[in-house]
Parts: sequence; structure tokens; C-alpha cells
Amino acid sequence: LSPLPRPRRDRARRTMTSSASSSPSRKVLSKIACLRLQKELGEWQASPPGGFTYKVSDNLQRWVIEVSGAEGTLYAGETYRLQVDFPEQYPMEAPQVIFMHPAPMHPHIYSNGHICLDILYDSWSPAMTVSSVCISILSMLSSSPAKVTQPPLHYLQSK
Repeated sequence: LSPLPRPRRDRARRTMTSSASSSPSRKVLSKIACLRLQKELGEWQASPPGGFTYKVSDNLQRWVIEVSGAEGTLYAGETYRLQVDFPEQYPMEAPQVIFMHPAPMHPHIYSNGHICLDILYDSWSPAMTVSSVCISILSMLSSSPAKVTQPPLHYLQSK
């Protein structure tokens, strides 16, 4: 007698497990990242940057932050939400910061919420904090002369 073949669901389970573990949001934060984020969260709660509200969560690796448009700007009276995902090597690596739907119409914000801001990519520095990033985003919004949006980039959609 030959052994019975393995059920196909084992292969499917392995595939699902491997793809889930490769997801960046599933990776565990380093000890340095945890300590840094706990410190930043404490400072935020003691003195939040003007125009921003942290939405309380039990997930240190993903923050949701409400942004209120500054008075006297095109975005006055409007509220948006930012999703901030921290990589396991934060602060050595920049967090991924995107606007949740609906994203504001802005020349440097794609319709899928991704933000074209150099400090989130090439100009990132470990000295930056979530607060300093938020202030830069509010400054970018406030300086916009018109509400227009960019179409989503194909490579951003696939991430």
C-alpha cells in the first residue's frame, strides 16, 4: 500500500502563513523601537502638537492621528486621518504615513492617500519624531494654493 497523499489544504495553509508573516505590519518592533515609541507617545499625550489628535489604540506599531486643517487655509474646518505604521527598525527607518480615505485634495497627496514629502523617504532622520512629521504635513497642507490631487501611482498601489 502506498501512503495517502497530503490534503491540499496543508499547502494552502503554509502559503497563507508565509504570506501573513512577510507582511510588514506583522513584524515585531525592536526593543529600541518600542522604547522610542513609548517615549514619543508619552510626550504626545503630555503635549500634543496643535491640530492633531492621537486616536487611542492598543497597537503601538500603528497609530491613527486626526488632523484638523489650520485656520485661514484651504483646509480650515476639515478633518482627516493619518495612519502611521512603524517599521521594526524605527527610528532608523522612516514610518509609513498615509492619509486614510478620504484623503485631502492636495498637489503632493495621491488619491490613494500616499504623501509625497521628502522627510518620509530620502530625507528621513532618526532625530525626527511623529510630532515633527505631523507638523511638516500640516505645513505642507497649509501652504497649498489650490485643492488638486494626483492620481495613484501604480507602484504605490501594489504596496
